[in-house]
Amino acid sequence: MSRIEATLAAIKASQRKALIPYITAGDPHPSHTVGLMHALVAGGADIIELGVPFSDPMADGPTIQLACERALVHNTSLWNCCAMVAEFRKTDGRTPVVLMGYLNPIETRGLEAFCQLAKDSGVDGVLIVDLAVEEAPDFAPKVRSFGLDLIFLLAPTSSDARIAAIAREASGYLYYVSLKGVTGSAALDIDSVSEKLAQIRLHTDLPLAVGFGIRDAESAAKVGSVADGVVVGSALVSQIEKHQHTPEVLPELLMAQLHGMRVALDALQASPEPALA
Repeated sequence: MSRIEATLAAIKASQRKALIPYITAGDPHPSHTVGLMHALVAGGADIIELGVPFSDPMADGPTIQLACERALVHNTSLWNCCAMVAEFRKTDGRTPVVLMGYLNPIETRGLEAFCQLAKDSGVDGVLIVDLAVEEAPDFAPKVRSFGLDLIFLLAPTSSDARIAAIAREASGYLYYVSLKGVTGSAALDIDSVSEKLAQIRLHTDLPLAVGFGIRDAESAAKVGSVADGVVVGSALVSQIEKHQHTPEVLPELLMAQLHGMRVALDALQASPEPALA
């Protein structure tokens, strides 16, 4: 059982909801990333998604695009990201880490070389935004042979056939994108999310995490009432952008921001009713 599977199984057994924060590696500077990862754990993170900076992050809105630009100014590479995870692992052997990014940097280095380095660094899973499920039969077995989970995105427009195909290739958890659009989009329709998650659950027993549109404790609780986990990214990255010139304050700020969401999600255990607006 992978570290991701074990973590999510324990969360389910305790009737909790997974809190999965995202930050971009190297933002605002590579020297701060590991400290921010530890701050996220202190704030209540169950799994960390660490973004791999890319020059053309087509699924991401302006907030994360700018984070990638800030990281790339300091030449933050895929290999640097793995080194950050290795450093994180020196004092945290429990929290799963997922690298989230795009296919090009992996193909540039070579899939096998990447998988070996990721495994050696303590990475637990990869989420490759632009990896089509049609390519997965050639890609997924290699990733899994190194003990890494391969996590896929599902969208509001995903058909039953595509959901089934992705479910066959995925491991760890499935990431449902709650909105049509890019990261940082505004509107969030919990009823629609609930309906789509019910459709997805017909095809898989994997935990379902929901991201895009989650900004604060209230929206986290709403999503957590219908999902197995909540992914928050742009709200945290916005905080990093705001304080990029005073990075020493960021660990405390991110920890407090995430802690509010953790408290809201944990409160769902005491309430059998969905926290719908």
